[in-house]
Amino acid sequence: MTFIKSAVHKTHGTPTAYFFIFSNTDILVRQISDTQVIIPCWDRTFLDTNKVADPCFFGSFQNIDCYCGKLSESRLPPGHAFINIRSLYNRVQDCFWHMAGYARQIHDWNTNFKFCGRCGTRTLKKQTEHARVCPSCNLQHYPRISSAIIVAIVKDDQLLLARGVNFPDKKMFSVLAGFVEPGESLEECVRREVFEEVGIQVKNITYFKSQSWPFPDSLMVGFTADHDSGQISIDPEEILEAGWFDVDHLPKTPAKYSISGKLIDWFVRSRGARSPAK
Repeated sequence: MTFIKSAVHKTHGTPTAYFFIFSNTDILVRQISDTQVIIPCWDRTFLDTNKVADPCFFGSFQNIDCYCGKLSESRLPPGHAFINIRSLYNRVQDCFWHMAGYARQIHDWNTNFKFCGRCGTRTLKKQTEHARVCPSCNLQHYPRISSAIIVAIVKDDQLLLARGVNFPDKKMFSVLAGFVEPGESLEECVRREVFEEVGIQVKNITYFKSQSWPFPDSLMVGFTADHDSGQISIDPEEILEAGWFDVDHLPKTPAKYSISGKLIDWFVRSRGARSPAK
């Protein structure tokens, strides 16, 4: 059995449940070893006895209910701690990594849309799907998904990489990315974002793959493209540094679990070089 998404809670839930508990960008885990943690699985009474805020049922894993919610650090059970959700990767099973990303997005929706954005009335949770409905004006609020593009641009066997102003790791370089604006296609977004951030034109825009990126709510749509014209001229409000890198002299780049890492790995493999260690 695998994870089954659902907004419809059974009348009689399972005796135990997995709890995906969040605090800002952190998630609650129990430490198993120096490299492994697990998502807590407790008796369902944990919801009430520990006063989990904004609890929300979001599915089941191997017939065990799954909830998301938030909890004060002062109420943490012994042996448990909050860690950054990104650090879950390779420390839990892949299924739990993906479940945590989904739980994070459902939790954000459930907490961020308590009040209607149109009239301010407190919303009610719909019973048949993940939606919050305004009882006053009937506006429905679904989990937010922000579409974004990410693109690997190649020129003469070199890859364009940049350091972003908002990167947590200021030594990290990555491929370019940006959010889709109203009224534009994904390909139009690629051309606009690249030109705005580094001042060049691209061609041969080709779909690569997509990835849910719940930090906090993006759907990243990946592309590859070729340099068409222009010299690098960075937008200093977005980019700290940008340049062309050959396959044997890549700077520090994102891990392969991210679509940015996968795009860079595609470039490395397409040039016949050994994939850089992460």
